[in-house]
Amino acid sequence: MLSRPMTPAGERLLATASELFYHRGIHAVGVDLIAERAGTTKKTLYDRFGSKDNLVALYLRTRFERWRAFVDERLAAVEPGPGRVLAAFDVLEEWLAANRCGCAFVNANAEIGRTDHPGVAVIHAEKQWMRARYEELAREAGLPTALGTHLHLLHEGAIVALTAGGQEDAVANARSAAGELLAAAG
Repeated sequence: MLSRPMTPAGERLLATASELFYHRGIHAVGVDLIAERAGTTKKTLYDRFGSKDNLVALYLRTRFERWRAFVDERLAAVEPGPGRVLAAFDVLEEWLAANRCGCAFVNANAEIGRTDHPGVAVIHAEKQWMRARYEELAREAGLPTALGTHLHLLHEGAIVALTAGGQEDAVANARSAAGELLAAAG
């Protein structure tokens, strides 16, 4: 998408857009607001990103990179095995405590998921990566890969139950269910 390094104005635009898209929604935020808040012009936004859709896709890619680094860093500190599998739910809980609007990818999918928008591929990549990560955690623990698939569903369901359902104990309940699955499989 971007073939040259990000300029300071481009970085401000991306940071501003990321904040607004996450907290207000993609369709609710126009390029006028992004440019104004970033202290630039719409022309700068279009010169740098080409379109709002490209900016949305970059926002999602940047968020995915942050999420992936957060998960990998936290899980690297835990010894492989069932404890690391359960730690993935602790990581999710820590992330959601600081990101109260829920999953940026689920939110974006609700707005752009049934289109040819360039952000859709990023949404799918994040969900595929998270599923593969749980499958990897299960394998590391000597458990069937299919268990990782089930754990990923608990992960995704906990996010929705917390953010859309207002169930403050959703991640704790998902972690508890994961523990039961691990005990039954072990």
